[in-house]
Amino acid sequence: MPEIDEEGYLIEPLDWNEKVAEEFARKEGITLTDEHWDAIRFMREYYAEHQVAPDARFVMRHLGGNRNRLFELFPYGYVKQTCKIAGMKRPRAWSTG
Repeated sequence: MPEIDEEGYLIEPLDWNEKVAEEFARKEGITLTDEHWDAIRFMREYYAEHQVAPDARFVMRHLGGNRNRLFELFPYGYVKQTCKIAGMKRPRAWSTG
């Protein structure tokens, strides 16, 4: 398992892989479906291009514009679960949705 900070987020997002995502999801009580993977892969592609985690509204738009869907997939929130499972550093001082 790659190195994580005191809150359980990856220190280095480039250490992420699908096994890491599966382990983080398991710890969060989430069974990853194709729709979860769609959101996670979108976030990883965004990170690769911009070197920053996408704002929640970009992920919502990617999922078809349904704000509630993101929180149905990741019920404890964008920062707490989505960013962690996708291997992002913990976002600081930004809108979570």
